[in-house]
Amino acid sequence: MARIQIELPEKFSFYTEIQIYLTHINMARHLDNSALIGLLSEARARYFQSLGYQELDVEGVGIVVTDAALQYKSEAFHGETLVFAITPDDFNKYGCDLMWQATEKTTGREVARGKIGLIFFDYAARKPALIPGAFMARLGNLA
Repeated sequence: MARIQIELPEKFSFYTEIQIYLTHINMARHLDNSALIGLLSEARARYFQSLGYQELDVEGVGIVVTDAALQYKSEAFHGETLVFAITPDDFNKYGCDLMWQATEKTTGREVARGKIGLIFFDYAARKPALIPGAFMARLGNLA
């Protein structure tokens, strides 16, 4: 089976720090893979909050994660702080990818990288929605 290879963008537009707690550690004494997904979900929520949105209300529509891919680069341990870098990429009329990278704060060691595919979703109509123009304008103003 071919290994997943994820190419990162040259720069990211958002950074947030999240500490690894004991509950994030597995029996092998390193960051559990399911815990990394949870930390990434927190980082994604913080990204939208930094833009002035909640994940269920981005200009009147929500988001839905459609796919995710990740590539591990090194272990991470209890007490370390991960810096999650995020930036949107590969836009289509309904959504985009959020590219991300997690590095250990003190050493800069890369822990993992990946992408989250998402679409905008009208929860009242239960169907995909076009990317809100005001959301795109906000991204343009922050670039």
